[in-house]
Amino acid sequence: MAFDYDGTLAPIVEDPTQAIPQPGIVEALGKLAERVGLVAIITGRPAHLAVDLAGLNGAPGLSDVVVVGHYGMQRWDARTEVLQTAEAPPGIDRVRRELPSLLESLGLADADIEDKGLSIAVHVRRLPDPQHAFDVIRQPLAELAERVDLAAEPGRFVMELRPRGMHKGQALRQLAAEFSARSVMFTGDDLGDLAAFAEVRRLRESGVAGLAVCSGSAEVTELAEQADLVVDGPPGVAALIESLASAIRSSAASASDASPSDRSTGAE
Repeated sequence: MAFDYDGTLAPIVEDPTQAIPQPGIVEALGKLAERVGLVAIITGRPAHLAVDLAGLNGAPGLSDVVVVGHYGMQRWDARTEVLQTAEAPPGIDRVRRELPSLLESLGLADADIEDKGLSIAVHVRRLPDPQHAFDVIRQPLAELAERVDLAAEPGRFVMELRPRGMHKGQALRQLAAEFSARSVMFTGDDLGDLAAFAEVRRLRESGVAGLAVCSGSAEVTELAEQADLVVDGPPGVAALIESLASAIRSSAASASDASPSDRSTGAE
């Protein structure tokens, strides 16, 4: 079971550095991790930032959680607390140099630049008219990305420039293969999660049970249109995780209480 971070496990906030998890959700993930083959966080953030914000280092009950950062370019395993990371492509340095002057030329010098190391995001949520600002930056940033051989991906009042071919669908595919998953659930809230939803559908077509869950919001409706289940933002995600952990626990208890003859026939 895999989850996006911002907007899914943590509410969207104006300052991304203050995006702490929905109350109770980390504890709920711990309960779920005890019952399923893998609990993963797949995020566009650097993996270590998600780990720090969620307080996963040494957290009880979360020793098997995996955090995949930068859309698959980084990975952190709670059991070892080791971070694996890829090299940044050359285009990131060019974006770093050219972006401030580009934003100034667009009259948006006050936009927030989030340098993630392996990608760079421009946030306009804190500007007076976020929608107008987003409309202004979208095409110029896409053109900049094209010039430096990067992908420009839109999100909730954010444009991110990152390496081509790296997305949450690919990260989910790799985890599903590594853990020989027989069922997969992915929960997300933004346009960057569409690739993971597509991967859930692809896995389903290959015989792996799959569920795509949308952490719903009024800002992004495209994801809800492609989801199997829509919940009410991070509070709804927390309730879903709690209910899943409880249901799996009850099912396991019922199976353990069944008579030997019942178990031999698969009855529950």
